[in-house]
Amino acid sequence: MDQRAHHLRDIVRKADPDRYLSVLYAPEDRRDALYALYAFDAEIARIRDLISEPMPGEIRLQWWRDVISAGTPEAAGGHPVASALVETIVKCALPTAAFDNYLDARIFDLYDDPMPGRNELEGYCGETTSALIQLASLILDPSAAPAFSEVSGHAGCAQRITALVRAMPLHRARGQCYVPAEILAAAGLDRAAYVSGQQRLAMRLMVEAMTSLAREHLRAFQAGAAQLPESLRPAFLPLAVTPANLSRVDPSDAWGTPTLDPFALHRQWLMFRHARQGW
Repeated sequence: MDQRAHHLRDIVRKADPDRYLSVLYAPEDRRDALYALYAFDAEIARIRDLISEPMPGEIRLQWWRDVISAGTPEAAGGHPVASALVETIVKCALPTAAFDNYLDARIFDLYDDPMPGRNELEGYCGETTSALIQLASLILDPSAAPAFSEVSGHAGCAQRITALVRAMPLHRARGQCYVPAEILAAAGLDRAAYVSGQQRLAMRLMVEAMTSLAREHLRAFQAGAAQLPESLRPAFLPLAVTPANLSRVDPSDAWGTPTLDPFALHRQWLMFRHARQGW
């Protein structure tokens, strides 16, 4: 493995341990491409932490658009993740429109506007996490992947909404609100009340509604996952941990204390079991 490959692998290992583990179950000749895709996601995910106002973040996102549109590693200007991503897009014939949509959706992360509604939340999840699952599937088995786009959609929503619930303390500290307006209203909250977190019963109802939405998509994913071919399993393996992550959300405290990750050995066992047996 060359230096760049080591660098991408380390980015994914530190930023996204579940996806890092999932790549280890992929064929060796597909791993570098998966690391490039997941390292790209990690780079975009950390933009909010690097900026103090949205405009520099939008400029960074536009730079990624320009590099992907150019379609040559030279356009990356020596950026190891960007150059590896462009090579992966070309080699694996990945649709650049998916990356444009992904980057458009990620603009939401830069601002503190509330999520307008459930449809918008599911659309955000679909253009980000679901899209990554579908792109990973195309890397693994381009002939089989298109048949499982709907499964990818539910998988991404389940995984992403679960992650958003678990990250609520961080988002509230930033003033961010990924909770759909109708869920806030049903719990008796608005964006300001959500950020303040002082209405404990209402906050609990909101967390329960969000976890229920994640479970709804998880059940839909599991209903279709039995048909997943073995070749596509690595793209979906992070979903092996999602039920455990959901079970560790405490609605009475999820908005104040970050929920703990399942033990490392448990996570590894869940992935191993689904890698071998499927769903």
